[in-house]
Amino acid sequence: MAIVIDPDECIGCETCVELCPEVFEMDSDGEKAVVINPDSTADCVDEAIDTCPSEAISKG
Repeated sequence: MAIVIDPDECIGCETCVELCPEVFEMDSDGEKAVVINPDSTADCVDEAIDTCPSEAISKG
């Protein structure tokens, strides 16, 4: 299952990037998070999903 971020929901808080930098990074504008490793099975992915304040991250 691929990890995805809904760009319309992302508020750019960087929580996922701080928790799981091997999977998430900020886009070139520094405004939204993007997935750089969509097939990751890292434990931090679930923590990022659970702590995202806008619920923008999911496993699709």
